[in-house]
Amino acid sequence: MCYPRGEFLIGARDVLLGCIEGCEYYIGGDQWERWQHTRLVLDVVPGRGAGFSLEAPEGVRFIIRSELCTQP
Repeated sequence: MCYPRGEFLIGARDVLLGCIEGCEYYIGGDQWERWQHTRLVLDVVPGRGAGFSLEAPEGVRFIIRSELCTQP
């Protein structure tokens, strides 16, 4: 879900993944435990977004693509 800045309360276990166009992007701590060994790519594609997410009226939705990171 995409929220206006300041409307999403960050929890103590939430992990900052990075910034996209000046907007911080977080993942929940439990999710991070499972996904920390993957490369996550946030993309925007045509389609219907989630009900209350900011992108919903724009005719697009966010999708996360993942790729397992392996060590040589």
